[in-house]
Amino acid sequence: MDPLSEILSLLRPKSYVSAGFDAGGDWAVRFDDQQGYIKCYAITRGGCWLTVDGLADPLRLEAGESFVMPSGRSFTLASGSGLTPVAARDIFPPARDGGVVRLGGGGGMYLVGARFAVDGARAGLLLAGLPPVLHVHAPADREALRWSVERMIGELHDPRPGSQLIARHLAHMMLVQALRLCMARAAPGRIGWFFALADPRMAAAIGAMHADPARRWTVQDLATTAGMSRSAFAARFRDTTGEAPMAYLTRWRMLLAADRLETTRDPVSVVAAELGYWSDSAFSTAFKRVMGRPPRAWSGGT
Repeated sequence: MDPLSEILSLLRPKSYVSAGFDAGGDWAVRFDDQQGYIKCYAITRGGCWLTVDGLADPLRLEAGESFVMPSGRSFTLASGSGLTPVAARDIFPPARDGGVVRLGGGGGMYLVGARFAVDGARAGLLLAGLPPVLHVHAPADREALRWSVERMIGELHDPRPGSQLIARHLAHMMLVQALRLCMARAAPGRIGWFFALADPRMAAAIGAMHADPARRWTVQDLATTAGMSRSAFAARFRDTTGEAPMAYLTRWRMLLAADRLETTRDPVSVVAAELGYWSDSAFSTAFKRVMGRPPRAWSGGT
């Protein structure tokens, strides 16, 4: 798989809720306790204001636009300013999957989308560096999302056998499309693996590391893959990702190791060797440094 697909796969959504929200009149809804979730929504009618904790200014969202919330921050959606919000938990039933929730009689703003529950330990490492909000608003980008959004509206409004499964797959499509559109439109100077993938040379190096994580990579090897000199590559990699190439490689190996240890009965020694570590102690030291716990705390094997 390509790096973005691999990283999203490692997040392993444990559950996801796809639904519509139809609001009318003056309204405001507060979404608290968002840690461990990625949210992806599209506004299909009307508009609203999005206020995110930690951001100074609210963001105006109009029909046709989408947004992704990857950071787990609490936020408020509202029809205007100065309104007292109701808690989302009071109007959205727990783990509601499918259907439409209406507030104030509906008819004003309508959005569709999904909430993805992701592994908290991995999410902090995999989503680090992403901004609190990814906003899809360019006309061409809206068009790229239109098909999946319209199909989800149909499944939510007219449930038929299999509608919940279709809505879940459509939600995944929306999320991936929105992420890659935001990646392509990122402003110069944004730092993190997500934005580095928009740079063809850095994407080539990251893709090579993902394709063969056990290889004894050197900075020169990766620079050659990127078609750059060693010094220029090292500087550009750090400038775009925020870390050195070998630090990125180590972190990716440890994320793969954590996934293997959780989902298989493979011994630590086998996982370590398959990721390029011939010393269990060296692997364990690196693993604990990156993941915060020793490998045996994640392992189903011995």
